[in-house]
Amino acid sequence: MNWKKTRVLVTGAGGFIASHLTEELARRGAKVRALVRYNSRNQWGFLDEMDEGLAKRVEVWPGDITDSAYVAELVRGQDVVFHLAALISIPYSYAAPESFVAVNVRGTLNVLEACRRHKTAKLVHTSTSEVYGTARYTPIDEGHPLQGQSPYSASKIAADHMADSYHRSFGLPVAIARPFNTFGPRQSARAVIPTVLTQLLAGAKSLRLGSLGPARDFNYVADTVEGFLAIAAEPATVGQVVNIGSGRAVRIDEVVRLSQKLLGTRAPVVLDRARVRPANSEVRMLLCDNRKARKLVGWKPRFSLEEGLVRTADYLRRNLRRYKTHLYNI
Repeated sequence: MNWKKTRVLVTGAGGFIASHLTEELARRGAKVRALVRYNSRNQWGFLDEMDEGLAKRVEVWPGDITDSAYVAELVRGQDVVFHLAALISIPYSYAAPESFVAVNVRGTLNVLEACRRHKTAKLVHTSTSEVYGTARYTPIDEGHPLQGQSPYSASKIAADHMADSYHRSFGLPVAIARPFNTFGPRQSARAVIPTVLTQLLAGAKSLRLGSLGPARDFNYVADTVEGFLAIAAEPATVGQVVNIGSGRAVRIDEVVRLSQKLLGTRAPVVLDRARVRPANSEVRMLLCDNRKARKLVGWKPRFSLEEGLVRTADYLRRNLRRYKTHLYNI
């Protein structure tokens, strides 16, 4: 797809994955409109890190995905919409499930209705591998049953079904991108890889982590971005769900071992109960079957977990002050 001069909207553009996607679209010459959550400090999240040349190519709209009138105006005139705005913290979803319904379900409905009204040429809606819950079989393909094992995953299942319903009911050209566990520069320490790396980089005497037994399919953020772009560019993805994942499952204790080897430091793991999910909510295994992505859109991962860890550690080392490492027991 020739992105030059294509009018593209990215919601949640100040966040981890969406900021990388926004920058890549700008590099490819797209006319990018970026929704960031409004705040009184006029901060644009990770878009504040854009170099000046890229920033000139991005039109930033501070606002809120839950405001339907605002979203309708935001979508007007856009050729392609990437919808990534969401609340994503699983622990926070236990405490504030209503917020997750408001943002992830109602916010998605606002985007769907705006795209329907303005006849958007393509909408790429963002799902998550968490909708699968603990795997009933592996690798997990797009036909795997959906299991809401947290309020977060339940809200994303609802949003996915809303997106699918708008395709079936109104012919909306929507595709559902379902990334597995994306990691990389800018990710918050709520996620396990930056949690491990920042503690080690800060010289923590012990690593405070949750369960070490679950296995995850980690995908470097640049690969996830390429997956989004490929799904958007391929007409055959309309009405389809497409997994984006590496096809390799790694246990959390193995992530710890690889991180310690990379940084040349060791620290014993101490259980942090605040990071332990309720027993019936824990997802034990996520392993992506990415054959559909390979066949339908020609996507495959370029970066290994080990390569991604090196790049992520380098970013965290340069930006460690942002991660509140003074809260660690060091």
